[in-house]
Amino acid sequence: MTDQPNTPQLYLITPVGAAASTVGPLLADVMDRFPVACLRIPGAGTEEDLGRLADLAREIAHARDVAVVIDDHVQLALRHGLDGVHLTDGPRGIRHARKELGADAIVGAYCGASRHDGINAAEAGADYVSFGPCGSTALGHGDIAEFELFQWWSEMIEIPVVAEGALTPSLIAQLAPVSDFIALGAEIWSEDDPAEALGNLWR
Repeated sequence: MTDQPNTPQLYLITPVGAAASTVGPLLADVMDRFPVACLRIPGAGTEEDLGRLADLAREIAHARDVAVVIDDHVQLALRHGLDGVHLTDGPRGIRHARKELGADAIVGAYCGASRHDGINAAEAGADYVSFGPCGSTALGHGDIAEFELFQWWSEMIEIPVVAEGALTPSLIAQLAPVSDFIALGAEIWSEDDPAEALGNLWR
């Protein structure tokens, strides 16, 4: 990664529906071994379970000076002292989230493969946008469509861009020069050793 013109930062996503009691040691191990820039909690699960995971993730991440965001749950982010939210519906909830969380909070927006949604999110005040899943037909897997989307964004828009979804080493190498962050989660947590799996992807 270091020989790329641009070296993106690692954006880590916790396991979907993970129990705080089981994910803690794995999460701490991964974050001790890799320089994570941001940690994201998917929004699946009951509010009680998400609250426990939020507390654990905050404790682990903040001890390592890493920001934590959660999918969509603005009030849960407030109650559990998280750094912001990742909105999964593009630009639609950005202004509300900003009003609730304040100017210093992180508000990110997932925009699929839509340049239009990405631009609207940036104009609404998003701190970053994410596009994906990169390793699928949604972004033209098998050709250069996903690269062109990220290249266009990196050349035209100042807001940081995150690449996420079904990423492989070859896709990461392709997208690294035109992405600010590479988001990894499902790619590693199903493996016996998530840290080793991440090492195979994050070179």
